[in-house]
Formats: sequence, C-alpha cells, structure tokens
Amino acid sequence: MKRHTWILFATVAGAALMAQDVLAETVVLPEVVVTARKRAESYQKVPIAITAFTQMEIEKAGIEKPIDFIALTPNVTLTNTQNVGSSFISIRGISQARNSEPSVAVVVDGVLMSNPVAFNTDMFDIKSIQVLKGPQGALYGRNAIGGAIIVTTLAPTDDFETRIKIGVDSGPGITSQATVSGPISDTLKFRASGSYVDTAGYIPNTYLHEKADPYRDISGRVRLVWDPDVRWTVDLRGSIDRTDTQALWYNIVLPDDVNNVSLPVRVNNPGVNPRRIYDTSAKIDYKADFATITSITAYNRTTELYTGDAYDFLPNNESLFVKLGGHDISQSIYFTYKSVSQELRLTSPDDQRLRWVAGGYLISTDKISILGNQIDLPNVDGVVPIKSLADLNKTSLVPYGNFDVIPPGIPHPQNNFIMDGQNSFAWSFFGDLSYDVTDQVEAEISLRYDKDHRKNTTLTPTAFLPVIPGFPQPHTGDVRSANFSAWQPKGTLRYSPNDNLTVYASYGRGFRSGGFNQTGVGELAAFAGIAGVTTVYKAETAWTGEVGVKSRLLNGRASLGADVYHTIAKGSPFFYYLFQNATQNIGNIDKVRHMGFEVTGAILLTEGLEASVGLGYNDSKILKFPDPTVIGNQAPLVTRFNGNATLQYSHSLVGNIDWSARLDYEYIGRTWWDPYNITSRNPVNLFNFRSGIEGKTWSLTGWVKNLTNKKYNAESSPNGYLFKALPRRWGVDFVKQF
Repeated sequence: MKRHTWILFATVAGAALMAQDVLAETVVLPEVVVTARKRAESYQKVPIAITAFTQMEIEKAGIEKPIDFIALTPNVTLTNTQNVGSSFISIRGISQARNSEPSVAVVVDGVLMSNPVAFNTDMFDIKSIQVLKGPQGALYGRNAIGGAIIVTTLAPTDDFETRIKIGVDSGPGITSQATVSGPISDTLKFRASGSYVDTAGYIPNTYLHEKADPYRDISGRVRLVWDPDVRWTVDLRGSIDRTDTQALWYNIVLPDDVNNVSLPVRVNNPGVNPRRIYDTSAKIDYKADFATITSITAYNRTTELYTGDAYDFLPNNESLFVKLGGHDISQSIYFTYKSVSQELRLTSPDDQRLRWVAGGYLISTDKISILGNQIDLPNVDGVVPIKSLADLNKTSLVPYGNFDVIPPGIPHPQNNFIMDGQNSFAWSFFGDLSYDVTDQVEAEISLRYDKDHRKNTTLTPTAFLPVIPGFPQPHTGDVRSANFSAWQPKGTLRYSPNDNLTVYASYGRGFRSGGFNQTGVGELAAFAGIAGVTTVYKAETAWTGEVGVKSRLLNGRASLGADVYHTIAKGSPFFYYLFQNATQNIGNIDKVRHMGFEVTGAILLTEGLEASVGLGYNDSKILKFPDPTVIGNQAPLVTRFNGNATLQYSHSLVGNIDWSARLDYEYIGRTWWDPYNITSRNPVNLFNFRSGIEGKTWSLTGWVKNLTNKKYNAESSPNGYLFKALPRRWGVDFVKQF
C-alpha cells in the first residue's frame, strides 16, 4: 500500500482523537436500523459484519449502480467485464466465476434474485442497501455462501408526492428519472418510478472512430401495497429493464500482463448487447397472534445477447487467424432464463425472549445457452445474432473446426455452434432461533438444507459436435443430470454489556450449487490436459468462523467496528476459456483457505464534517488442486487488501439553502485472476468527488468519477484477455420534489 494511502487513513484517525474536545455533546452519529435478521434492529446490536447505506447516504454518495456501493464496502469487490450481464462479486475471497452461481444472495424487496445476469442494473428510488458478510443461508437462501446483499426500494406513501431527476454527463449523455407515489384508496397505495439513461460512452474504438461502450437503459418499477386491515399486507411488484450496449471489446496482450494499458480498443465488429429483464412478485403478510406468516411468489425472465469480434479482437485484415488460416472469427452468445419461485416463512413476534424464523423455499428454472463462431470475411460488417436453431439455419454450416470449407457467396458462415437446454428444480427448508440467555447475552442457532436437481440437454446439431479420439461421441438429445445438496448449520453468540458495545462470535457453513459446462467441454478439456475443468462443475461449500466487535465512542460521535475470520472452502469455481470449442467454462479448486479482517469507523469531526474509513484484508491460499504447481497460490479474483475513506462536509449558506462536498477514496490492492497466478494487477487508487447546493425541495450537484483519470484494466482472463476500466467521467444532476 502506498505511503500517501497510509497518510490519509492516519489523518482520519488523528482527527478522530482531536475531535473529542471540538463537538458539542448533542451532536451524534445517527443510529442505523437494519433488517439483517428479518426484523428491524439497531446496527450496533446485530452480530453480523454489515455495511449499511441509508437513503440519505445513497443520495450523498451518488450510488447509481452496484459498483458504487461495493466500492465503499471493505473486503468486497465487483468486476464488470465483457458484457452488461457479466459482473463478478468477490466477498472475503469467495468469488464468482463467469457464468457460475453468485457468491452472495441478492434480495430485492424480500425477493431472492434468481439470475446473476440481472444484478448489474441501474439503481434508483432506493431506500436502503445492506451488505452482510459471512454465510447467511438460513435466512437469505441459496448462494449466500459469502454473504447477502439486501436492497429495499422506497415504499408507496400515504400522501401524493412526485420526484424528478435530470442529469447530463461527459459521454455525452443524459439521465432522467421520475417517481410518483400516493394513495388510491384508504387501503391501497401505489408507487411508480422510471429511469432513462443514454450515453455515447467513454472508451474510444480507434478503428471505427466511435465509442466502444455506448449505453442506453430504460427501466421502470411499479409497486402496489394493499392493507385491508391491521393483519393483512399485500405487496405487488413489477419491473422491467431494457439495456442496449456493446460488448467484447477486449485487448490481447501476450505474455499475460494485466497492467498493460497501452493498447486502444480496435475491434472491427462493435457488436450488439441487448439485455431484457422482467420481474413480477407478490409478497403477502398475515400477522397472526403467534407469528407473521409470509408468502413470496416471484417470476423472472431474462434474456441477453452479445455479439462482436473474437480472438484476437483486431481488425479483420490484422487478425492472427487471417495470417495463419486466411479467415478472422466473430462470435454470437445468447442466454435466456426463466424462473418461478415460492417461499413460505413464519416469523415470531420481536418482543419475546425466544425469537424464531422457519420456512421453506422452492424454485424452478429453465435456461437456454447458445454460443457460436462465424467466419468474419473481409468487407462484410456485423455478426448474425443466433438465438435459435431457426437463426442458425439462416447461415451456412461449416463442418466442426474446418476453416477450409467455406461456401462461396455466403457472408457469415457458421463455423462453431453449441446449444444446450438446462433445467433445475431446487427446494430447501430453514430455521433460525434466537434466545436471550440474559439481558446481555444472546445465543442464536440456524440451519438450512438445500437440494438442487439439474439437467442438461444437448441441443447442438450433429454437424457441430466434436469428435475426440479416445472419448465418447456426444449426440444431439443427450441428457445429463446431477444432484447437489448440503446442510448449512450456523451458531452465533452475542454479548452486549451496554448499548455502546457488542462482541460476537459465529461459526457456520455456506453452500452454492454446481452445474454443467456446455456439451463437449469435459472431453475437450481432458484431451487438452486442462486441470480442474470437467463436464460437471461441483458445488462449493465453505466453513467460516468469525469474531467481531462493534462500538460507539465519544458519547455517540464516533463508531468503530472490527472482525476477523477464517474460511475453508471446497469446490471454489474459477473461469477458463476453452479455445478448442470457444466456450466459457467453470472449473473447481478442490480446497482454498481464506483468512482476514475488516475495520470500519466513522466520526463527526466538527458539526457538518464527517469522516469514515473502511479497511479489508484477505489472504487466500490454494490448498488442493489437480495441478500441484498451483498449490500455495492466491485464489482467483481475490484482492488481498482494499480500503475506502470518505470526507463529507455540509454548511448552511442562506435561508434554506445548504452547500455540501464529498470526497471518496478507494484503494484496490493487488488482485489475482486465475489459479495459476500468471498475472496480477498492481494496486489501484481511485477518487470520486461530489459537490452541490440544495434547498428544501431541490438540489443541484456536480460530480466526477475517477477524478485522476486512472487507467487500469477491470479484468484479466487467461491467454492475455484484458478489459479496460472506465476512465474519468463527470456530470451535473438536478433533482426536484413536489
């Protein structure tokens, strides 16, 4: 970590000590209420490591996408890459490989997000965000192996209100948002919000003389809340998100060097990347005398297509494949998901010594995945999107792996194609008991059991199925199936001697399901001698022990929290791109150890001036892997050290007008990308700045992200794939409430 970073953190700590004599006794940090255990509790008393963002903090920090709040959360990182639906969360070293199940459970308004492709979306009209660390399966369901992210949108209001936001950015681009809320009758309320974002992008494609990353998103959400009497509440929610951008604008650097930022984007096929997300849910609560009975029914449909250049992502006349074989390659990738889920949960009243939660959950999913390569002929623009076998029949079929048989006069011959149908049905039951042993001591035990049955059907036409000497020949219509299951116990002990101090310890197990790589992957990987990649990728389990403390200091003007943890994970996923059939695959690492700590703090330095800091350290070590040269390496997608610091100041000008300024600093330490640790990214220092004025019902704010225009790569994949991070961008936002 660089010296100036230590100086920044030391300055905040020193100011905290000096502030004890500066502030009046009546000025304190606001108390934060969280719902981490399915009930409203003070952040100070919850025995979980949490980073919480209130509505005010979300607005002050300018949180508009998931990466914005994750940048303010120690020991959590997010990698955006390749296409709008590919984003990988790493939390305390538990990472998410491309196309794998996520490493955290994401819950929006009580509904578990079933598809990780839907995570990286625009965020607006949000009430709170809570990031929980450590296994949370008992209360937050499947994939909560590393933690949970709880997002709560603003609820319908008793009185009519309207809010609009208009912004411009340096793309150039525009943002417009609107919200309307109010009563329909004495028992029925509504809230409708919408967002439109359109920007030209920020990263130049020097070959096409346009931006590589234009972005347009139209999204909307409607909530209806019906309270027919004091016992019943019905919450209906529907949302839609339509994103259009571009994808696959990689650079290739050999030998691998993730720190190489010298190359511009120069793809000749900019491609298309439309993503469509449709969500509906019904949450029904009934307050019986003994418990609140909750039913949550949800449906999701998500589709994403992305097309563009393929390796080596250079113009047609410069491509390596043109030099070697006479023909360049483009690619088309398509996924469609559907899911239906149902949860039934009983929650005891809060005001009793023994509190409990019990319930069950089931989900059915259907997925179609299509990956294909087309021969990119000179003077032929674009890629034919392939979303079905009917689309495939519009192109000419070239035998598998044969670049020499190209029918004349066909602009986009299809050279490689894989299509699979994947279905799953998963169910679980869970329970949680919390008991006040004394007024100061609470004991909690929880348990969850997950069972996931998955099936993969080969839909690839025979002409495109690989023939590999010494391995069974796959056939169209082949069906593979697998079951994944695990018990997830957890025990927690909390000691709170007073309202300003909480000490806790926990030990528990997390789980996320395995699945299938696409047809032919296992045989090709074995033939190529690739370790850890097979036809079926395994489920992951992880045991985590943790000890933590939370405290309020200086008569409520400061807070300080710290925790240490140790995790043993088995079956951790990693990403591998298989050249032989151009597929994106998941492998498993047999055993990994993670250990680290987090420290968070906040203080009111003077009235109107607040500082906060977060530090996270995670050391990973691969303990078991088929290739012994990997033993002892860092796990993939792991950042050993990260941190953040914020200085925020507000001051009254005249009348009801206030001025505020905020500086956010993020440190992303050395990061490894694959089990072989071929390349690691050097530490990255990022600054964001916001300043503006606001009245009683309006605000005008200017902002800059990546203030110093730091150039770095957001991701590195084996074989030299580099994906650029966003450069500096700036804008102005105006908000008006009616």
